[in-house]
Amino acid sequence: MSRYLYLVRHGEQQDAEHGLPDGPLSPRGVRQATLLAERLGGVPFDGAWTSPLQRAQETARIMTARMPAIEPEPSALLMDCIPSGPTSDMPHAFESFFGGVTEEEIEAGEAQMADAVSEWLTPSREDRHELLITHNFVIAWFVREVFGAAPWRWMGVNQANAGLTIIRVRSAKPPVLITHNDLGHLPTELRTGLPVEQPY
Repeated sequence: MSRYLYLVRHGEQQDAEHGLPDGPLSPRGVRQATLLAERLGGVPFDGAWTSPLQRAQETARIMTARMPAIEPEPSALLMDCIPSGPTSDMPHAFESFFGGVTEEEIEAGEAQMADAVSEWLTPSREDRHELLITHNFVIAWFVREVFGAAPWRWMGVNQANAGLTIIRVRSAKPPVLITHNDLGHLPTELRTGLPVEQPY
């Protein structure tokens, strides 16, 4: 039996370039979410979960409006977070990222992602398709977990707005990454959210 996780980053946020912590989707973000919903319309989803933040919840509403069989449920396990802190084996180039991050934020993120992995990266007794609408760092942590990579390796794993990552969780074998940051449903002008240049 397989459990399929469809990990989606929220659509582009209105005025995201101004550094606002949360807010509604931009018109472009609405279009991104609509096109992704059209792409996934034929998937037999068993459930949908979303980060409680506004940009993710609005993305979830747009997507599930086209999927009448499911209702998105907010989950604190999908909240935007810092999944882990600096480690001794982490390249020095990444250190500046943690300049404004507190120990409390790191501890909260580590605990959250440990619970999220326990919740969703465990095998199911039946075939399931689950939609998770969340944030860049959360998706990066799931991808890192699939590969069993060092804790710091979530850094530099980026997903665009309304990008699609699919993970297959199997009963007797390790989980596998089917696709990461698939943007085939978005025309070039709607592909946003990836750093032009890595800040670290």
